[in-house]
Amino acid sequence: MAPRKYWGEIKDPVYGYVYITEDERKIIDSYPFQRLRRLRQLSGAEYVYPGANHTRFEHSVGVMHLAKLLTGNPQISEALSEDEAQMVRVAALLHDVGHGPFSHIFEHLLVKFMDKTHEDMTVWVVENSELSDVISGLGYEPKTVSRLAVGSLNKPGKAFLDQIISSGVDVDKLDFIVRDTHHTGAKYGYVDIFRIIETMDLIGENLAVDIGSLSALESFMLARIESFKSIYFHRVGRAVQIMLATALEKAKDELNLVEFNSVDDYLALDDYTVWGMLKECEASREIIKRLERRKLIKCAYETPPFYIKEKIVSSIFNVEGIRTEIRDQIAEKAKVDPELVIIDVPTLPSVPYRHSILMEPMEIPIIQKTRDGRKIPRKLTEVSRIFEVLRGFMNILRVYTEAEHLKRVQEAAERLFGDLPSTMKISY
Repeated sequence: MAPRKYWGEIKDPVYGYVYITEDERKIIDSYPFQRLRRLRQLSGAEYVYPGANHTRFEHSVGVMHLAKLLTGNPQISEALSEDEAQMVRVAALLHDVGHGPFSHIFEHLLVKFMDKTHEDMTVWVVENSELSDVISGLGYEPKTVSRLAVGSLNKPGKAFLDQIISSGVDVDKLDFIVRDTHHTGAKYGYVDIFRIIETMDLIGENLAVDIGSLSALESFMLARIESFKSIYFHRVGRAVQIMLATALEKAKDELNLVEFNSVDDYLALDDYTVWGMLKECEASREIIKRLERRKLIKCAYETPPFYIKEKIVSSIFNVEGIRTEIRDQIAEKAKVDPELVIIDVPTLPSVPYRHSILMEPMEIPIIQKTRDGRKIPRKLTEVSRIFEVLRGFMNILRVYTEAEHLKRVQEAAERLFGDLPSTMKISY
């Protein structure tokens, strides 16, 4: 195959110059991809960090750039044809093309009313929009690219293709950690993502991290945790996200936010168009007016972050019925309308990168090379005490309400959670 022609470069604030091929330019210039300029990466975070106005567009370009570096890694490139490597880069570009307005906040509607995720929408958009023709024109099957973009290609003998885009340490997570901390300014130590990328290897058909990059990997995982606590689940940013999610849910029927006659109807929704629609909609108008004046709901109760080993315990508050029961008990004790009490936990779909709270070490295979070139798989918990300590699921539980009910709801929540098992009791 002839070498790929480079079209030009994009100046990225994180990586410097990112070089774009002609094939990648055709994807970037498509309407579904250009729409990503109008989807903010961290909707709500800008109320805490004014610089957090970056979009899905530059994140997707960054993910493609890291995919290009990883597929160029000598250990990985040996197992790839140039055609496969370019397809991975195209898929990396498109991994977020199915996001709705306000990114993960809109996913609340997708999951609750359509039983869909943004990954499902990505597959739909790639296969049913103009992207399908563009991809076919590049010589690829749209269905193959769409599934690779969400990490579900499942090509026999080449599991690592999916893992480049979706795994414990993938190019998506590597980009958003450095990009989101850059734009917020909330930096928690330096993460050498390039060290991780350059020392990645294959063990069988699976992507693995060389033990020589253990320090960089530990820094990466610690940065994920600190970013989650201080950026993605910041109590003020979450207040904004909860209010936006509520506005979207109230307006969904009038604005047809969960009924699409075509992929074009869905692509017409972005941060700008939907914000304007919410301002005009009677059901959501007051919430948008409050957001424009920064009159936010308040956090009345919050547990400090704690770790639980069992997944079933960590996800119990993800069950809507359980959250509703707790909400009703707090509202009754506080003598307020239950609708004025909101239970917020980090397993909800509207939390950006909610999967990043999952700290299962075996998601990340570690290999150690011997002098004779053999690759020995190692357990992460055997080589890193940090991972053993963090192994499990990080939990935070918050109760929000309106400012005028703050004290009563706080007291009611404290009384209620005081009755929980001792393992759940915390100092507030």
